[in-house]
Amino acid sequence: MLVSTLTIKTASASKYLQQLCKHFAHKVPVDWDTSKGEVSFPGGYCRLDAEPDQLAIRCEADEEVKLTRVKAIIDDHVKRFAWREDLTLEWQSDRPS
Repeated sequence: MLVSTLTIKTASASKYLQQLCKHFAHKVPVDWDTSKGEVSFPGGYCRLDAEPDQLAIRCEADEEVKLTRVKAIIDDHVKRFAWREDLTLEWQSDRPS
């Protein structure tokens, strides 16, 4: 399984988590509350964890192209929902050994 993680420093972590999950729930299976969310995309899986000062996102997929697509979806939607903030989105990849 290929994994990439993203940590977004923001005081609005719970707000963004809920916005993302509510939005994705119109198209794919999602389970969430105010502090955590799980999204099952057709090509991969994403877990979101909100803390008071950050939103941690972990995406998984079995192929690089699928992982790239899931990350692009997350990037696009985070930028749209958090447009008031100047957020830097830098993914960290866990490469299998």
